Amino acid sequence: MSDDPICPLCLRPIPADARSSLHHLVPKLRGGKGGPTVRLHQICHNEIHATLAESELARDYDTPEKLRAHPRLAKFAAWVAKRPPGFHSKTPGRRRLR
Repeated sequence: MSDDPICPLCLRPIPADARSSLHHLVPKLRGGKGGPTVRLHQICHNEIHATLAESELARDYDTPEKLRAHPRLAKFAAWVAKRPPGFHSKTPGRRRLR
């Protein structure tokens, strides 16, 4: 059994050599400085910020469960879950609908 942390978006392990980062559940600029953070695969973190504006994150997506329930993020998580835990690729440009 692995002691690697689990990514709260895709639910895959995060190996020590995988690209990862901390995500503030409430963005720092929206009052989340010093608030709760979660460790994510870098590709998962990139997808969150490519999908949602900071105001949306602060208002509606301030828990891993809410992030996983977002339709685009749920589709992404299902796709990336089929990749190895250390998988990373460049995230295409911002895809937010304005």
